[in-house]
Amino acid sequence: MHAEERRQAVLKVIEESENPVSAASLAARFSVSRQIIVGDVALLRAAGAEISATPRGYLVLKNNMGITGRIACQHSAGEMEDELNAIVDQGCTVEDVIVEHPIYGQLTGPLHLTSRYEVSQFISRSAKEDARPLSNLTEGIHLHTVTCPDEDAFRRVKEKLRELGILLEN
Repeated sequence: MHAEERRQAVLKVIEESENPVSAASLAARFSVSRQIIVGDVALLRAAGAEISATPRGYLVLKNNMGITGRIACQHSAGEMEDELNAIVDQGCTVEDVIVEHPIYGQLTGPLHLTSRYEVSQFISRSAKEDARPLSNLTEGIHLHTVTCPDEDAFRRVKEKLRELGILLEN
C-alpha cells in the first residue's frame, strides 16, 4: 500500500469510528510505526481533513443533532473531576478546554468526554502522567465547548456548575 492510499484508509477508519482511534491501533492495523500514523494525520489535516486529536485518539467530529455552547468556569485542579462529571451527567459532551495565554493567545485542548467512565480515565491519565490542567496557566479560569442534546440539558449544565461554585458569571 502506497503512502497516499494508507492516508486515505486511515481517514476512512477515523471517519467511520464512533469512538476515538489511537495512533497505536492504526499503526498496528496498517503495519507501520505510530510516528508514521502521526505524520499521516498531520498531512491529512494540512489537506483539510477535520481530524481532532483527543487524549484517547483521533476522531472526526460528527455534526450531531443538538446545540453547542461555551461555558466559562473557574476552579482548582482538585475540582476538575466534579466539573466534568456535572457536564456529562446532563447528557452533554465536553468537547474541549480553552484558556487565554498571555504569550500564545488562545490554547485549546480537545477532550471529547461523553461519560463518567471517560472522565475517570482522563483524570487517572492526568494523575499518572503528573500532568497539570491548562487552567493552571490562568488561575483556574477556562472555557469549555459543550455539545448538548437540547437547550434544557445546556441549562442544567450551567445550573449544576453554579451549584458547585464553578460557573464563572458576570
